[in-house]
Amino acid sequence: QVQLVESGGGLVQAGGSLKVSCAVSGRTSSRSAMGWFRQAPGKEREFVAVISWNGRDNDYAESVFGRFTISRDNAQNTMTLHMNRLKPEDAAVYYCAAEIAYWRGRFSSNMAKNAIWGQGTQVTVSS
Repeated sequence: QVQLVESGGGLVQAGGSLKVSCAVSGRTSSRSAMGWFRQAPGKEREFVAVISWNGRDNDYAESVFGRFTISRDNAQNTMTLHMNRLKPEDAAVYYCAAEIAYWRGRFSSNMAKNAIWGQGTQVTVSS
């Protein structure tokens, strides 16, 4: 059984940086892409970033492009999201997801229809 555990959320001032990580236990499929999503209060969960199984391809939501960087270490079974120049509108619960059917190019929501999700980690950005 695959389990995803996020860590690293917290409180940061606007303009600051934060890193959230996802630890994977259990066996995912050998070509499993992974990604980050977020959900703010009163809003639907939205896509943030995705990375292919080998780390060579990725995609970002326009709102975070150029500020966030996604990476993964398959040897350590971890995935990380580095968030820079944070804005108050970045505040949300951030969820890690695995078993995303992403290979390259632009992400579309149907690629995550069979995703496995973590429990989320809170990111708060003060203005």
